[in-house]
Amino acid sequence: MRFKLVWFDSYGAKSSCTLVKTKELNLLIDPGIAIMHPSFPASFVKKLKWVSEGKRAIKKAAEQADAIVISHYHWDHFMPKDFKVYEGKLILAKNPNCYINDSQRKRALEFYSFLAKKLGKELKLEKPKIKEFEDPANKLRSTKLDFGDYSRRRNELLAKGRKWFKLRVKRWKSYKQIPEFEAKQTRIRFVEGKEFKFGKTRIRFTLPLFHGIEYSRVGWVLSTIVERGREKLLHSSDLNGPIIEDYADFIIAENPTYLILDGPMTYMLGYTLNLINFRRILKNVERIVREVNFKLMIWDHHLPREPKFKERTKEIWQLAEKLGKRLLTASQWELGREAVVLQFARLRSKPS
Repeated sequence: MRFKLVWFDSYGAKSSCTLVKTKELNLLIDPGIAIMHPSFPASFVKKLKWVSEGKRAIKKAAEQADAIVISHYHWDHFMPKDFKVYEGKLILAKNPNCYINDSQRKRALEFYSFLAKKLGKELKLEKPKIKEFEDPANKLRSTKLDFGDYSRRRNELLAKGRKWFKLRVKRWKSYKQIPEFEAKQTRIRFVEGKEFKFGKTRIRFTLPLFHGIEYSRVGWVLSTIVERGREKLLHSSDLNGPIIEDYADFIIAENPTYLILDGPMTYMLGYTLNLINFRRILKNVERIVREVNFKLMIWDHHLPREPKFKERTKEIWQLAEKLGKRLLTASQWELGREAVVLQFARLRSKPS
């Protein structure tokens, strides 16, 4: 198994696009890209340049791919208007009909309508299928943990989350269903909890996972596991740390050879990321570094978006070094250099 970290946040634009190659299959995971936020310490011109470079790199990687994974419908994980990325490919995507918020549902509907039209096919929506949707938080031990003084407030937030989930279910039951379809050698499959085999290569997808904390209003994502022989690669998508203890349990149980893990949004610390959840992340990642026998762990997406990200997570990097484990950002592994946010922060701090 070989893999290329096509574009990641540490290169200067938001992405976690990865090309995985085995003897039987070339798989491109999350071919999307988005510009960095205003507080990122580089000029707008530079940010646009990185997005342009990233798009070219992703499109070039797509030319080599047999199959494409879309873990969810955020701009930094798929490119909805670049038909050539998807043409003639097997598209293994998150189901757009459930475990999804309204904004991502709208993007998905536009995307599949666009694909169908480009393939000379009309996208015919189907009648809603009446079914029950299990609340994924019911299976999480994290919802039952004692958070001390914060427990009362946390229980209130979980109760609000459960109400929000019930409203989501009503929405999903009312949606006209986007179907799987195929045309001109392009095939769309919705893959939650499914497994696909290509010779000796096995690809597995998780059931929907919260995008961050329990009941995150941002939605749900899929993680991807690629196996061949004794090697296993796990691409987390957007678990934001991971924050949830059960997701750390899942990663530890998988024990991947190569772990591509997204990190916390430290630039949002004190805003959308509070200190309690940040401490949860550090404890979870510490467990992963200690217990997973990885050859390489990439900790990147979301994380290198502000200059103090390594300082704020220093105990994790120090632990990996102490244990003799390879923990790197994507730019360190793929490009042999530190994250651009560190480079540009250093330039800004130099006296003129």
